[in-house]
Amino acid sequence: MTPNSPAELAEPLSAPAATAPPVPVPVLPEVHELPEVQFVKPKGCLYALSQPPLMLFLAVIAVLLAVTGAYDLSLP
Repeated sequence: MTPNSPAELAEPLSAPAATAPPVPVPVLPEVHELPEVQFVKPKGCLYALSQPPLMLFLAVIAVLLAVTGAYDLSLP
């Protein structure tokens, strides 16, 4: 016995493709209509290290590491 009925087996394997209405293509502006781009000089990777909040955070982490290291070394 087959799980499909004879009517299902007689149907075509693929359905006809659906036709969609044409999609309008947006018109790109001409080159002379584009706004002028001003490039910003990139900042170096050391710029972030010059910020006070980051330096304060890194100093606190360094102090914590130094204190725990000194504590571990002072244990008998």
